[in-house]
Amino acid sequence: MDKKTAELVMAMVEFDAGDARRIQHFMKVHDFAVTIAQMENISPEEYFILETASILHDIGIHPAEKKYGSSGGKLQEKEGPPEADKMLRRLGGYTEEQIERVKYLIGHHHTYKEIDGMDYQILIEADFLVNLYENQEEEKYILGAREHIFKTKTGLKILNEMFSLPE
Repeated sequence: MDKKTAELVMAMVEFDAGDARRIQHFMKVHDFAVTIAQMENISPEEYFILETASILHDIGIHPAEKKYGSSGGKLQEKEGPPEADKMLRRLGGYTEEQIERVKYLIGHHHTYKEIDGMDYQILIEADFLVNLYENQEEEKYILGAREHIFKTKTGLKILNEMFSLPE
């Protein structure tokens, strides 16, 4: 992890202060995302955007809870992009195109159709890997996710190994 990314992690830790579960969650999603990305050999630009989005993907949870009393996926997608925009601009060093793509990914990370890039696909897979474990989902739900969500060779391997799924 480079210094810029570490600074983003620290900004997100500060943003989620007092919510250890959320901090643990985004760190795990980040680790799975960068592992899958490295193994899938995505471009450096997609990697940078993915790494940034994986750290910020749930930035809309606290604002949604405050505004609506709920942190449902669609509310996260609505409230997250403006918060990410503020944080990325405050930290600096991101191009307009990078900020817009990160905001797009945050605003769609609970939308599983019309996935338009490896950064998007890997973010969803990494989030699923963590959520399936954290929510202690039943095997039938995990198998459904494998069939309908997972597309990368690496994401599938991690899923199958992590949950000892039948081939």
